[in-house]
Amino acid sequence: MHSLAFNQIIGYVIICFGILFDFFGVLGLLRLPDVYNRLQAATKCVTFGSAGILIGVFIYSGFTPTGFKAILCTVFILLTSPVSAHAIAKAAHNSGIEMAEETIVDHYLEDMNNEPTEDK
Repeated sequence: MHSLAFNQIIGYVIICFGILFDFFGVLGLLRLPDVYNRLQAATKCVTFGSAGILIGVFIYSGFTPTGFKAILCTVFILLTSPVSAHAIAKAAHNSGIEMAEETIVDHYLEDMNNEPTEDK
């Protein structure tokens, strides 16, 4: 009988957490009301979900070529995902895509109009 090593078990657990984050990110894409909220869900899905899966693969594989590729992809995701989400949100706002009716504050519009924001 083949028993799993401790790092393989930890790798599986982290992969499962990554899959769980991806699942909730997909639910957010389906359920949230506008592009800005959906973009937030998608960014969390990629950052925590996919990066979590890749970190789990690294822990499972160890310092192998597969593990190094997983870490390299994780670094790439962590550097590009938030930047691309910001660029997409800014482009959507500049092109006039409306926010959901439930949205209370639009700090980007306030900054563009040079209006002071209220601290609460």
